[in-house]
Amino acid sequence: MSEAQMPVVTGGFGEMPTISFPQAEAPAGLKAVELVEGDGPVVRPGDMVTVNYHGVVWGSDVPFDSSFNRHQPATFGIGIGQVIKGWDNTVPGHNVGSRLVVSIPAEYGYGSRGIPSAGIPGGATLVFVVDIVSTTSR
Repeated sequence: MSEAQMPVVTGGFGEMPTISFPQAEAPAGLKAVELVEGDGPVVRPGDMVTVNYHGVVWGSDVPFDSSFNRHQPATFGIGIGQVIKGWDNTVPGHNVGSRLVVSIPAEYGYGSRGIPSAGIPGGATLVFVVDIVSTTSR
């Protein structure tokens, strides 16, 4: 998969990212590109992971959710159904200290219903920039 199909992300690990979209159409399927390779422990399914993230609907510059905006990372179980499938399927296997950009089609996100109250229309492709802060085995 070419990085050219993915949004362009500026900002380094730990910095508020900016996301721009070089093409109108989202790539097909679930896509993840490691922008920064961390050198910490590998995240494994079942771990408790702490991340900073910034999420937008494909093509938008307005986040529907951002832990960067709250200045508070989020912690949750990964690979065990506590978050959307797109996260469960892309975050494990990456190291602490990594920054990812992930394109998540509706079937791995919020489906055909979306979450309109959060600004996520049905069928939306989501884009997240994810900084993996820490991981611990459960």
